[in-house]
Amino acid sequence: MKLPSAVLAVALVTAGVLSGATANADSPKVSHVTTVGVHNTYETGAYDYLARSLDAGTSLIELDVWPDIITHEWKVSHSNPLGNDNNCVAASSASQLYSGGRNKNLEYCLDDIRLWLAAHPGHSPVTLKLEMKTGFSDNHGLGPDELDATFRAHLGAAAFRPADLLGRYSTLDEAARADNWPSMDALRGKVITEIIPGTVEEGNPADTLKTDVEYARYLRSLAGSGRIGEANIFPTVHGVAPGDPRTKYSDTGLRPWFVVFDGDAKAWVTQTGPAWYDANHYYLVMTDAQNVEPAIDGRVPTVDQANRRVAELAKQHASVVTADWVGLTTVLPQVLPRG
Repeated sequence: MKLPSAVLAVALVTAGVLSGATANADSPKVSHVTTVGVHNTYETGAYDYLARSLDAGTSLIELDVWPDIITHEWKVSHSNPLGNDNNCVAASSASQLYSGGRNKNLEYCLDDIRLWLAAHPGHSPVTLKLEMKTGFSDNHGLGPDELDATFRAHLGAAAFRPADLLGRYSTLDEAARADNWPSMDALRGKVITEIIPGTVEEGNPADTLKTDVEYARYLRSLAGSGRIGEANIFPTVHGVAPGDPRTKYSDTGLRPWFVVFDGDAKAWVTQTGPAWYDANHYYLVMTDAQNVEPAIDGRVPTVDQANRRVAELAKQHASVVTADWVGLTTVLPQVLPRG
């Protein structure tokens, strides 16, 4: 029997759903919950201003990033490698987040997120997903170190860094398996950034050094020189595979630096066992939640349908569930028990 929205909401709360605004002193660790985000959040067709996505309750913001080797800037756009096409503005205060010209570089998007979080103290942590459309261009001065410098300058203390997870452990894998993740309360106002290879990069056979490997090498190098605190981003395994998908990396020394995984929700559910990720406290982002059978609308499902899908994927061990549900302001803020 299909439950009305109000009844389903009560049922979710009874089952243990925590509101992002009302989590209490018994706040679970971030590794023990499932949140909800919006795909391609930066697009003006999704929100007129990036801050609106946070107003709507999304727990994940996605930015498509291009290294512009001509201007030496990080562009944010779906398909234009030399120009910006996004809803980020040049704000210097929270009051300016909803006005002014849009189509700004990455640093302004980071400023917008930082300013919004500062104006909403105590907000639940936000996952920031960077899709590097063509990867890095380190030989043109747009590599992992330059990207991290941009984060330090524009996201600052709001970043939850790999060093914050690492603690006293030797690798991120050791720290994750020990469940060294902070609680949701400890992460309020923080941003967890994952980085994946982009669609153009993945389709380019001439690109032999993909984003995931390049950033993981950089992170390992920082750790080896005692400078891991400079890193602001988690390298991410992109795509779904049975078993441990990190075995695709021939450099076995890189594998322990991957604890974030990102891929298609339907593939996670049908092709592999996502319980392994939960058991090891890895961070698992499931995309295109609408395509899990039975498929529902990718943008405007009913609230009941979206709630049920999120609850189902929480049981399937997702850390973050994403779709294009831009207007579902009662669905996006949910924080559910994972598993």
